[in-house]
Amino acid sequence: MGSHDTPSVLSHGLRSMRPMLATAFIFSFFINILLFVSPLYMLQIYDRVLSSRNETTLFGITLIAAFALAVYAALELLRARILVRGGMIFDRKIAGPVFDAVHRGTLRRPGAGHETALRDVDTLREFLTGSGLLAFCDVPWTPIFLIACFILHPWFGWMALIGGGVILGLTLVNEIATRRALEAANHASGAAGQQARATFRNGEVLHAMGMLASLRELWRVRHDEVLLLQALASDRAGIVVAATRFVRMFLQTMVLGVGAYLAIHREISAGSMIAASIIIGRALAPIELVVANWKGFTAARAGYRRLTELVSVAGPEPHRVVLPRPEGRIQAESVSVAAPGSGVPILRDVSFAIEPGRVVGVIGPSAAGKSTLVRAITGVWPLLSGAVRIDGSELGHWDPQALGRHIGYLPQDVELFDGTVAQNIARFSAEDEDEDAIIAVARKAGCHALIQGLPDGYNTRIGPGGHGLSGGQRQRIALARALYGRPSLVVLDEPNASLDQAGEAALMEAVAALREEGTTVIIVTHKLSILTGADEVLVMSGGAVQAFGAAEQVLPQIVGPRQVPSLVPVTGTDTPRAAAG
Repeated sequence: MGSHDTPSVLSHGLRSMRPMLATAFIFSFFINILLFVSPLYMLQIYDRVLSSRNETTLFGITLIAAFALAVYAALELLRARILVRGGMIFDRKIAGPVFDAVHRGTLRRPGAGHETALRDVDTLREFLTGSGLLAFCDVPWTPIFLIACFILHPWFGWMALIGGGVILGLTLVNEIATRRALEAANHASGAAGQQARATFRNGEVLHAMGMLASLRELWRVRHDEVLLLQALASDRAGIVVAATRFVRMFLQTMVLGVGAYLAIHREISAGSMIAASIIIGRALAPIELVVANWKGFTAARAGYRRLTELVSVAGPEPHRVVLPRPEGRIQAESVSVAAPGSGVPILRDVSFAIEPGRVVGVIGPSAAGKSTLVRAITGVWPLLSGAVRIDGSELGHWDPQALGRHIGYLPQDVELFDGTVAQNIARFSAEDEDEDAIIAVARKAGCHALIQGLPDGYNTRIGPGGHGLSGGQRQRIALARALYGRPSLVVLDEPNASLDQAGEAALMEAVAALREEGTTVIIVTHKLSILTGADEVLVMSGGAVQAFGAAEQVLPQIVGPRQVPSLVPVTGTDTPRAAAG
């Protein structure tokens, strides 16, 4: 496979629909031809059957009309089904790549609302399979009805041509008059919704500190802005819609009036008058359908534009060779990192090297860049400059999904997903889910007994974000998730932030077990007690490396020898180790 570029993905999805779209377009020709059945039937009734009183002719033309209308109905059904099947193919082609692009875009620019792109895919599919596209398929055949109107009488042709042009022109006026107001309303609505979601996510703080009224007022200001913009757009659209209805109804009335005038002067027959009324109605029907579905068209167009803009943020995801399982050697070479969407560096010229199987503690004051560092090491945040290498290969050389199986990451803000405890621990990888491995890794993380105490044990279903669990429970289950699959590198960002004494002891035992297995472990912490098993310590300050070296050498320089836990040798090694104390 080549690179997953969103515009090319959309183009590929549309190309996959070409056979269905072409078939629907061809069917539309025959469907529109068969729409002449009703006016021709009425023409024969008025001009032939009523004058001759021939029942056989009536019976014959009725059978022909019934057969033609049955074919018309069958073609309509087939056209709708073909488009629906095409929409399913389109969705299968683009939904997955767009989902991946949303993920990359969210990492590169958090809070930009990229998740709406998934709704945009639905909007595009619904337009391509619904009445909106059918209207656009019928519009090209409108000249057939105009020609028929001119054949009946030139006046009818000019009435249909001018009436259709006026209705279409009013639609364009409506688009121009309301576009900016609706776009502004959509942006304001999104901002108001985002603020409301953020407010309700912090409902406990809201309630405990009496902040509801203040935040409600902030939301109300944005909500009122949405209402004003929508009212402005609706007022403008209402004028145009009223004018469109007047033109349509006036035209339908005038057709009969002009037809009666022409019939009085014997320029057309009574049957031609009725037929002209039906044909002009058919000629205007596709235009009226386009008008009726214009909102869907503009929504699909806006969705397509947002999808193409998404790739400028997400960037392409090229195919990479799957490299072998890493040993856990980490090298940072002059790394500079900024927060996504910002050009201001948080890390500046950071360099160090970690050998496989080492336990490294990362310490430093708040805002020193510790969490940014581990985000850069795991590839969560892109680099401004420099390189991070795992086993000699830059992060960009690794396939993210393949590398992710060999990395365990416990972020500072723990998030669990909607599913069972077992699914969360196994990273929702159904094909790799091993029940024995899940239990074993839970024991290693020290949360097996905790999970046994839950209502359904490992089958306990937890809500999005881990609702229903305490902070410590979420953190310990997330630690088990990080250890699942015997990763080569485990990165723990403030892993003991929500742990009690027993949880902290279990964490230290898990780190010791990882070290014995030869797993590289990076621990970001403010508590030196967690570093009793560290081989090296990396000290961060102001986004730069202040010190890096053996724990027994670096820690006394930072905190003084009396505050450093005593060091004892570890069995089977000559490296001094810090003991708990």
